[in-house]
Amino acid sequence: MAVENARLVSDSLRLLESLRPLPEPAAEPFFIAVSGLPGTGKSYFCRQLVKKLPAALLESDALRKALFASPVYSSDESSHLFRSIHLLVEKLLSKGIPVILDATNLSERNREYLYSITDRLNVKLILVHVIAPPEVVSQRLQRRQSDPMNKSDADWDIYRMMQSTEDEICRKHYTVDTSRDISSVINKIVIEALR
Repeated sequence: MAVENARLVSDSLRLLESLRPLPEPAAEPFFIAVSGLPGTGKSYFCRQLVKKLPAALLESDALRKALFASPVYSSDESSHLFRSIHLLVEKLLSKGIPVILDATNLSERNREYLYSITDRLNVKLILVHVIAPPEVVSQRLQRRQSDPMNKSDADWDIYRMMQSTEDEICRKHYTVDTSRDISSVINKIVIEALR
């Protein structure tokens, strides 16, 4: 157990180094947890959001590749990755650094870790569920395969497999369809984050 904890701490520091530069600490940091299936536009949404809000953007696809040179997407690998990410989120928030997390976050059981971090630190939590029509997702996933900047390895088969595992978000949240104009939702989130 001590060896695993030491590895988590070490890996969360490696992830932290991959995020430089970080925004300035805030008196009241916020945590925005973005969830949704692959190809729904989470990363696009988060990149638009971080243009309006100073925050550390944690993209799970990029962080996985920072920890694992050749990811295999096993349950053990994913478990270690997300425990490292949760530790990093907690470190950043405890130092006053606002955080935006871009990850599928499909399971309410897994989102409970995020809830407990913000409850423990008394930090504002904003939940966002990103969606898009399946035909739009299919087109996006096909285009991704030829994009050298793409950080995700998810394809249509993975989307369909994960679709059956998505739990409803039980807490208050925003739902945004990225096949439409997202500016009004972004503005609402910015207002809430800075309130």
